[in-house]
Amino acid sequence: MNASLSDKLLGWYRAHGRDLPWRRSKDPYAIWVSEIMLQQTRVETVIPYYTRWMEQFPEIQSLARATTDEVLSLWEGLGYYRRAHNLRKAALMILAEFRAVIPDQIADLKRLPGVGAYTAAAIAALAFNVDTLALDGNLRRVIARLIDLEDDPRRPQGERRIREWADEVMPSGQAGEFNQALMDLGATICTPRKPQCGLCPLMPSCLAYAHGTQLERPIPRPGARVPLYHVSAAVIQRADMVLIGRRPEGKLLGGLWEFPGGKQDPGESIEACLRREIQEELGVDVQVGVHFGTFPHAYTHFKVNVHAYRCEILSGEPQALDHDQLCWAALSDLDDYPMGKVDRLIANLLVPDDRNP
Repeated sequence: MNASLSDKLLGWYRAHGRDLPWRRSKDPYAIWVSEIMLQQTRVETVIPYYTRWMEQFPEIQSLARATTDEVLSLWEGLGYYRRAHNLRKAALMILAEFRAVIPDQIADLKRLPGVGAYTAAAIAALAFNVDTLALDGNLRRVIARLIDLEDDPRRPQGERRIREWADEVMPSGQAGEFNQALMDLGATICTPRKPQCGLCPLMPSCLAYAHGTQLERPIPRPGARVPLYHVSAAVIQRADMVLIGRRPEGKLLGGLWEFPGGKQDPGESIEACLRREIQEELGVDVQVGVHFGTFPHAYTHFKVNVHAYRCEILSGEPQALDHDQLCWAALSDLDDYPMGKVDRLIANLLVPDDRNP
């Protein structure tokens, strides 16, 4: 049965697998870049970023030579910016320690910045056909349904059962296709809420289908409350220049440029928050003026409402007390500064009308 199951899966994949740009090459560099970009991001979103990235940084050496701003500018809008920092750091490490060759051993891959257990397994399987399971959300769901797993697949006991199944079913030397087939099955047919069981090549072998428990597998995680924070941002303008600061690396959105401000404390008005934050970040007092806009945004574990205000410096010159660097940027040049999503929205509203129709 196991051979028959893998044959059916691989046959389906060869006929119906998605045509994705990183699958057109066995270049480990291309596969590594795609796997980092795909972390917590949809395939459709990644494709144009991946294409632009490979055009500008076609190999490890060009990535290692790039500046932080060049890397972040290409990454802008993709989110989770630490991934971009880690790609560049890993490129430098590969040049220094692996003679510019991406390692094919999982233990070595896991030493690279930004490469965890899943990504290391994915690179090893897809680029080098190492017989290992690249266990992501799609694979957990598909396999949990195939074996009607009553344990949480994210916990050790559930994961062990999933890997035992894979050890029995995965055909040796075909790990790349096997993993990608399960990924595509989970992305297109064995979807979370509306699995199309009638189209599934593995339906006759699926225990969840036989027991009518498809929608109960994998067992759901208890929902967690997502906190909402209110954040202030100052638009400080002098003629056609506006003040922005670059966030330190290692912080959320590190290396990106932002409009100065910060999180509201309990019992504090947003205007008082902005005055306090500007004093702490820039060492100057400001007069908070008209409300520029409120910009909601969701991160992985929390949400923010960013309240932007026009502000005027009452005296003194701003200092980079909480930023790597401050800059009075020309409005016409704001596109040249990599920013997070909310700061880019603010910047776009400041761009002269002839550039922002």
